[in-house]
Amino acid sequence: MIYLKSESEIEKMRESAQIVSRTLAEVAKHIEPGVSTAKLDQIAEDFIKKNNARPAFKGYGPKRNPFPATLCISINEEVVHGIPSEKRKLKEGDIVSVDCGVEKNGYFGDHAYTFPVGECDDKKIRLLRVTLESLYKGIEQAKHGNSIGDISNAVQTYCEDEGFGVVRDLVGHGLGKSLHEDPSVPNFGKKGRGNRLRSGMTLAIEPMITMGSWKVATMEDGWTVVTADKEVAAHYEHDIVVREGKAEILSTFDYIREITKSRINAKI
Repeated sequence: MIYLKSESEIEKMRESAQIVSRTLAEVAKHIEPGVSTAKLDQIAEDFIKKNNARPAFKGYGPKRNPFPATLCISINEEVVHGIPSEKRKLKEGDIVSVDCGVEKNGYFGDHAYTFPVGECDDKKIRLLRVTLESLYKGIEQAKHGNSIGDISNAVQTYCEDEGFGVVRDLVGHGLGKSLHEDPSVPNFGKKGRGNRLRSGMTLAIEPMITMGSWKVATMEDGWTVVTADKEVAAHYEHDIVVREGKAEILSTFDYIREITKSRINAKI
């Protein structure tokens, strides 16, 4: 079931999305070699609670194995759902995806950004740039009257033309009163296929792109998804509203850019 949101609901979603955006910026201040992923997770949880919101990921999932942390922190060949740990520390040249979800006033925000740690090689920076650009290529297609397949095809075509792999086992999704709603938003597909987009639909669009094969595997922890060939992967995500003519982005990377413009590689 796909739920169209009212303007008042969209404003509540915008508030949650903006808290995620500012949380990611707080984490960005501490992205450097030697920092533990557990420390980054604690920074995020403290900031979210300070803003009278709830970490949406913590405790999410099956009762037998709920996700244990506020952030999904995925390094290098980890695509998504990496579990923060005091033992896991960032190293110079890593790339790290930080995915965050927030619930406030009954509505969710959920987006992600992949950071270079210190100085990264040009191949990794190019992967980050193309993945980020593909996100906006997909968003350009998220307008009333188009289809989910138009979003999917825009991401796939752009990334594969640049020589990268597009993960097929993981998808974007609807968002609203639940962290994951219908419809699914794959990053691969054919134009004109899938659900028709209508004004008021709210989506989390999230390209997950690899340096090599699109194939992935899940680790023994039941959460961490890695590339099957151990090549590095990047992940960016925005929350959007489908509108007539042009999608509206509820989240922003501006806070991150302000924090990182003098600290991380500016080639992205």
